[in-house]
Amino acid sequence: MKYVYLDASSGVSGDMCLGALLDLGVDPALFKERMSGLRLPVEIAARRVRRGGFAAVKVDVEVHGHEHIERNFGDVERIILKGRFTPAVKDRALLIFRRLFEAEAKVHGRTFKAAHLHEAGADDALVDVVGTAVLLDELGVGDVYCSPLNVGSGWVETSHGRLAVPPPAVAELLKKAPVYAAWVESELVTPTGAAIVAALAKRFTRLPELVYQKIGRGAGAKEFPEIPNILRIYYGDAATFDETKSVFIVEATVDDASPQLLAHFLDRAFEEGALDATLSPVVMKKNRLGTKLSLLVGADRMDALIEAVFRETTSIGVRFYPVGRRVLEREFRTVRVGGEKIGIKIAALGGRPVNVQPEYEDVLKAARTTGKPLKEIAHKAVCEFHRKR
Repeated sequence: MKYVYLDASSGVSGDMCLGALLDLGVDPALFKERMSGLRLPVEIAARRVRRGGFAAVKVDVEVHGHEHIERNFGDVERIILKGRFTPAVKDRALLIFRRLFEAEAKVHGRTFKAAHLHEAGADDALVDVVGTAVLLDELGVGDVYCSPLNVGSGWVETSHGRLAVPPPAVAELLKKAPVYAAWVESELVTPTGAAIVAALAKRFTRLPELVYQKIGRGAGAKEFPEIPNILRIYYGDAATFDETKSVFIVEATVDDASPQLLAHFLDRAFEEGALDATLSPVVMKKNRLGTKLSLLVGADRMDALIEAVFRETTSIGVRFYPVGRRVLEREFRTVRVGGEKIGIKIAALGGRPVNVQPEYEDVLKAARTTGKPLKEIAHKAVCEFHRKR
């Protein structure tokens, strides 16, 4: 099973999704053959273009015979269910359209059955949504992840008139997603693009540590001088995707906590999942002496750790920011010294041990039990490890 991670720093639209997924290696001829299962009067073309100096795939959908079709969910559902697609493709496509119609019904104060779509119900939008589902299926993608979305700013012309960016349906669709506006005064996330990520994204997360095999680039219709109008999609084995590898520093400075309280909290921090925790003396405002609490934590445990800071220290605010790090491969083994078990932590670089350390608590226990000096027990434990290699 594969994963995809969408870098939506230039926004996302249906045709950008198609272009980026095709760029991952799906044969355009095969894609067009699959899309003929919709039985719609459309012509699909994929071509290579440049956006901001970078190559990407642009997908164009030309509709023949009619325009401005209004469809309700039942109309869309019938078209998709009658199509020659796998059950997985149909399920994904209908999930996306269901989210679209729910958003449309909410912003216009209608029931779900009474809601209808203008731009997003047209034939080209059906190609965008169903095509995305088809390409994900062809690529064997199980999990979809997405970055925070740059929605753009300014105004957009719609069938409902001129609307502020993001327009109401897009804002509704992205209600629980992290969004921001930067660089471009234009609509960067379309209703179709918003529905795709809202329905399919397992999580929205800043770029984590990734192991990927390919990058696909899909071009948007416009050319912006500020940024390349490209959606990048990272593609790799699902087993290698681990967003918890993204780590953060959480910091707080306090000047009204006892040393005993802070010492206790270091132990609690590790219980809450901190990877590292330190205390440092600092000089705060009004020249008061204080203490800086610094915590290293994975993204999955950061919220819980911040809550623990507020519950168990006198801090009333924290700072946090992402950091990069490199760690050595680690392995744990056990040796015996004087009949006592000693844990050994081995750190390796390129498969070769570069640091071998006995576990302090085990060494301390053995020293007390045997009556030998602690440094002697530690030395013998390391020697025993090297002897047994």
